[in-house]
Amino acid sequence: MTAHRRLAASASALLALALALAGCTSSGDDDEAASSSSAPASSAAPEAEPIEWDDCSTDIDPIIAGRPGSDRDLSFECGTTSVPVSYDDPDGGTLQLFLVKATLAGQANRIGSLVVNPGGPGQSATDAAIQSALTLPPDVLGRFDIVGVDPRGVGLSTPVECISDEQKDELFAADPRATDAAALEASFGRVDEVAEACAEKYKAALGAFDTVDSARDMDLVRQALGDEQLTYLGYSYGTTLGSTYAELFPENVRALVLDGAVDPDAGQQESAEAQAQGFEAAFENFAQNCTGLISGCPLGPDPRSYVNDVLAQSAATPIPSSRQGETRQATPGLVLNAVRSALYQPTAWPQLAQSLTNARNGDAAGILTLADTYTGRNDDGTYSNVVDANVAVNCADTDEEFTRAQVSGLIADWNAKYPLFGADAALGLYTCSAWDAPRTPLPERDAEGSAPILVIGTQGDPVTPLPGAVDMAEDLVSGVLLTWQGYGHTAYPKTDCVTAAVNAYLIDLTAPQDGLTCPA
Repeated sequence: MTAHRRLAASASALLALALALAGCTSSGDDDEAASSSSAPASSAAPEAEPIEWDDCSTDIDPIIAGRPGSDRDLSFECGTTSVPVSYDDPDGGTLQLFLVKATLAGQANRIGSLVVNPGGPGQSATDAAIQSALTLPPDVLGRFDIVGVDPRGVGLSTPVECISDEQKDELFAADPRATDAAALEASFGRVDEVAEACAEKYKAALGAFDTVDSARDMDLVRQALGDEQLTYLGYSYGTTLGSTYAELFPENVRALVLDGAVDPDAGQQESAEAQAQGFEAAFENFAQNCTGLISGCPLGPDPRSYVNDVLAQSAATPIPSSRQGETRQATPGLVLNAVRSALYQPTAWPQLAQSLTNARNGDAAGILTLADTYTGRNDDGTYSNVVDANVAVNCADTDEEFTRAQVSGLIADWNAKYPLFGADAALGLYTCSAWDAPRTPLPERDAEGSAPILVIGTQGDPVTPLPGAVDMAEDLVSGVLLTWQGYGHTAYPKTDCVTAAVNAYLIDLTAPQDGLTCPA
């Protein structure tokens, strides 16, 4: 049970800020609002509620101080708005959404809002808006306000919270490669406990955190922002949300950039195996890069064997950390999460090599830092709700189920095929089988009638492998495929070729030639 895309490192700081700014309702209030949706259905279409904005620059500026891009002349506003719990009953209960808007001083010929979503599901889009304001090209910032709205159940938008910090610690520390009968029983039991706790807390309202309704929310937000059509930049799961929006509201699409596309044609098993295969390939790229260093690879000539040695070491005796106040020790599960975390971006590869070296020598501080970045664990031992939201949204979006016997067979098979990441990927297939909540499966998405939609795939993406982008671009009637021959998860704005193509599309609505390939 792992997040599809890791949490940005700054999210915990933003979370604390936003809680203070938003005055969000308690989970008990959320349950009451959600359960009130059982009233008779209404045929009236919901109307967009105004966004209540407050200047929050003085709160955000200290958070971003010293980060690249923090010298930009930016202002920030934080806001809230309400959306129906159920679009079948728009006059019933409501959920509160939390937003952040970033504006660069001196805008000229403003086009409108650029709505961003970083993926997950479960990642904070408000945090992504702040980060995007620091990193997106000035040409884009000069024409758009950057807006992040946490989807329902995510971040501070009526957050779904039903997995305890203790449960998360246990889930992430467990070795997913343990395949004996007792270990499998324990693994399934942990998943069952999570599903039972969430169902007990939210009951049928747990099914409200689905992508289809989040896409409907996004259209109300578009209207509240005053934009005639939506301009959107979505990464990873954000491509699922964006393509669902295009399917529901094709006439409201101005420009959608779908970067790191999740394969719309693949079922859960196919997607899980593709991701396991992708991470194994990414590890090989990391290993080849390390052994090719002029200064020599700190992991020696065979990095895979080195990692296996660290895994065996942590299984025999969990590795302590030198970090002050840290009581955890690195287990195989945490080592694997650290490796997975670093494989998202090549910029983290040196950190991974050093952290593995230190762990081999008895200090797991670097391993725990990487693992915590992936799982959303804060320094004080608490977690963001990224995992809760990830599971709730993923399970609301599918009606596929797998038996324990099926999953056990796949764990054994994939553990042999994909020795670092296969077992964990297979175990994840059981998560939604145990989930007790209504489902709203994702629609098929061709978005007929939409303006051109730009789909980006990266050749060396371990999280959303390139075939997913190919499939999405083919499925969308107006899809245009752009491929980057680089490594890591997502492409914009990492390279001049991709950046130029995306900028021209967002600003001038000039889509690149379908099939354009940008070099690494």
